[in-house]
Amino acid sequence: MSRKILVTSALPYANGPLHLGHLLESIQTDIWVRYQKLRGNDCIYLCADDAHGTAIMLTAEKLGITPEEQIARVKAEHERDLAGFLIHFDNYHSTHSPECQHYSEEIYRRLDANGHIERRDVTQLFDPEKNLFLADRYIKGSCPKCKAEDQYGDNCEACGATYTPADLLNPRSAISGATPVEKTSQHFFFKLGDFENLLRDWTNSEALQPQIANKLREWLDAGLQSWDISRDAPYFGFEIPDAPGKYFYVWLDAPIGYMASCANWCEKNGRDFNDYWGLDSEAELYHFIGKDIINFHGLFWPAMLDSAGFRQPTAIYAHGFLTVNGKKMSKSRGTFIKAETYLKYLPAEYLRYYFAAKLSGAVDDIDLNLEDFTNRVNSDLVGKLVNIASRSAKFVQKGNAGKLSNTQHNPDLWQRVTAASATIAQLYEQREYSKAVREIMALADATNEYFDSCEPWKLAKSDDTIVVAAEIASQCIDIFRVLTTYLAPVLPELAKQAEQFLNCSLTWQGDFTPLHNHAIEPFKPMMSRVDADKVSAMVEESSDNSPPPQTAAKSKKAAKDKDTGIADTIAYPDFAKIDLRVAEIVAAEAVEGADKLLKLTLSLGEFGTRQVFAGIKTAYNAEQLVGKLTVMVANLEARKMRFGMSEGMVLAAGPGDQDIWLLSPDSGAKAGMKIQ
Repeated sequence: MSRKILVTSALPYANGPLHLGHLLESIQTDIWVRYQKLRGNDCIYLCADDAHGTAIMLTAEKLGITPEEQIARVKAEHERDLAGFLIHFDNYHSTHSPECQHYSEEIYRRLDANGHIERRDVTQLFDPEKNLFLADRYIKGSCPKCKAEDQYGDNCEACGATYTPADLLNPRSAISGATPVEKTSQHFFFKLGDFENLLRDWTNSEALQPQIANKLREWLDAGLQSWDISRDAPYFGFEIPDAPGKYFYVWLDAPIGYMASCANWCEKNGRDFNDYWGLDSEAELYHFIGKDIINFHGLFWPAMLDSAGFRQPTAIYAHGFLTVNGKKMSKSRGTFIKAETYLKYLPAEYLRYYFAAKLSGAVDDIDLNLEDFTNRVNSDLVGKLVNIASRSAKFVQKGNAGKLSNTQHNPDLWQRVTAASATIAQLYEQREYSKAVREIMALADATNEYFDSCEPWKLAKSDDTIVVAAEIASQCIDIFRVLTTYLAPVLPELAKQAEQFLNCSLTWQGDFTPLHNHAIEPFKPMMSRVDADKVSAMVEESSDNSPPPQTAAKSKKAAKDKDTGIADTIAYPDFAKIDLRVAEIVAAEAVEGADKLLKLTLSLGEFGTRQVFAGIKTAYNAEQLVGKLTVMVANLEARKMRFGMSEGMVLAAGPGDQDIWLLSPDSGAKAGMKIQ
């Protein structure tokens, strides 16, 4: 029976770009959701931008734009980067939305009506120039313990002391530089202590991981304090009903953003909101979050939902932090890597796989070791998984006319691979991705060992045994289908390529049936090895020490423009390896998100068509190229780019930019002709 499941991940803050630490959570969640959908469950994945707060207001002011313009710009960047990492949301919304305002006000009114809101005066430091109450992070001064200068208002980075902003020596506003003054205003508090019994039951339920439940019990034992849910104007957010100049603190409406995104999705898809959030809901509801925000999700959120008459989450799944090369992400070391920067150099699926290979159902931190990342991707994905298909396909084409055999050459191996389905499925369900990956790669190893032991390359030399070679290869390709299905939640693009190659859909909702006498397509490269130089370039660009983008671009262009003379002599056999062909450009289009690329569809006549990405957009309009003949390198190894697979190279002359001239053969040449 299909399960009804609602899944959320924490809302990215709409005040800056995403980095790889953000992607850890999104990828973990996306894998789990894709697994549920692959198993046939009615699972939706919702998220939104967290779009309120003083920080956003100040950033917009600095940029000379409105807060609404700021959050719209950042939301577009977030959605672009998340899509680049193949994160598929059923709905991506914003907390600055009518739905979020509606539920924020409704929940607040219910809390107030139930006696869970109190009002009392609070004295805070105030910036007299900005007319703004200052949060701790907006106050700087000298540490009262060690006298270190330029410390924030809550703790000293030099000696580790903690204190209140009032304790700082020579305090100043980090916004204006003015000396802050004390000022009193009325604040609104949520009486969390009213829910101690509920929260003790909650921490003893199965809704929380053991490490998280233990941490929450520590806070409960220390005594629950009322939670300040209001901020004074000026503030970018929702004004509290019947309280002019008072606004909901961003952390009140942030989790309500889950409900808002759900309401927005329900409205667009004809679903009932109460099926997911009502007290009688039978749906499963899961929050994926980082361990740093467990207090909001593990204490305040269930208490608010209870008082307001909404259901509790089925479970909250927290994960640890991401380190890079064993240390906290750092701009000086080039390891504070933005999502956008990563995608310039490497395919998204490589990071998805590496994270999966490290993630467990616990709350442990994980490390992105860039050398291990390179080795693991090259070994596991290229050297093991894809290698099964690439080395087997030619024997099926040669020995059985491109059809898989109608017999099982190794039933025992097939049984071992398919019998692992239940175990791997359970590991995905429990978020034990690293264990699932180990199981799958062990099966890939066994398949490659079987292929090697049978030596089909020897059998293919004889007409009497070529059919046996095809049977061995068919067995391996069918196992490749199963293994790729197991990894489809992690590697969705590879799964699509596998479906095209296998000429079938990948399904995981029942027993795997062998593909007998089934036609497959000719194999095309699916993945290339990680280039260590690209990893280094990514780190260099992420470093504070890298040259400014304009300087770097000029240096790169200058190096490209400079012709250093005729290259070193090569032997004729080396040149003869290059297969140059006349190609007709039958389609051309600009590549969204790329400044210089055009996607060309090239006809090679009887040899079919090829897709090539060419960096000639600065010199040619796409429409003017259709119908032209050009010259391409037809036997160049295909290369996976973030925009798609490039299956060759067209030839052009010139230093670049507008000075590019595409090579064309003389009239009379035909597509597919060999250039000699």
